[in-house]
Amino acid sequence: MQAIAIASAGIADATARFGASAVRTARDPLGNLEGEIVERLTAEVALKANVAVLKTADRMYGSLLDIRA
Repeated sequence: MQAIAIASAGIADATARFGASAVRTARDPLGNLEGEIVERLTAEVALKANVAVLKTADRMYGSLLDIRA
């Protein structure tokens, strides 16, 4: 169960980082555009990685329940 909690927290963090970057860009569109693009790309990669962990953990727990049944 810990993998699910960790992946969920990672998803929430990546989403918050992406949103904060979008807000900063909206406030100052040309301020640090390169840095904000990198921030959004890394947030996207982190989100995808955490979703993959969540899916894998879900499959593992499902298989465990099938074995125990």
